[in-house]
Parts: sequence; structure tokens; C-alpha cells
Amino acid sequence: MRFEGGQLPLVRRLPRKRGFTNIFREEYAVINVGKLSVFEKDAEVTPETLARVGLVKSSRKPIKVLAGGSLDRALVVKAAKFSAAARQKIEAAGGRAEEMGNATAASA
Repeated sequence: MRFEGGQLPLVRRLPRKRGFTNIFREEYAVINVGKLSVFEKDAEVTPETLARVGLVKSSRKPIKVLAGGSLDRALVVKAAKFSAAARQKIEAAGGRAEEMGNATAASA
């Protein structure tokens, strides 16, 4: 950030170096409640089953369930995190939402 004698400053020459990257950011694989309707009634939904069915690319990232869509069957959903609305939708359908912490399938 110093004067460089009239040439284009280094910070402006290297745009990828600008800004801030949080090294402690936790990346989640996101799934909406509406996509869970591919499972049978009373099924247990885990990161491994989501990866096997193809709803997430890999079971290495922790899963976060969001409230997009609707659910018409009771399921036992195990994931790292749930949004409040997703938890309500799962429980309203007669299922359970169980948090597994940030443990991924690879380390479990």
C-alpha cells in the first residue's frame, strides 16, 4: 500500500489478493426439506444416505437442513444443523430432527 513510482500498485494488479478470507469458516452441504420426500415414511436420513441417493455430492461436509419446500411424511433426520423453520416442518410432519454436532460422516 505504498507509492510505487507511478506504476499500477501491486494491490490493484493482483485482484485475488484483495479482501479477507476467514480461515475458520465452516462450509456446509445444504439440503432443503422438500428434497427429503424421496425417502420412505419413517426412514432414517443420515449424511451417508443423502450422499448415496445423490442429494449431496459428498458426506464429507457437515449437512445443514433448510426449510425450502414441504414435507408430507415422518422422517428421522440426522444432520449437523437445522434452521428453526426446517425443524418445525420436520416435527409437524411427525418426524424428528436430531443434531449430530459438526461431526461429518468421514470422521464418525
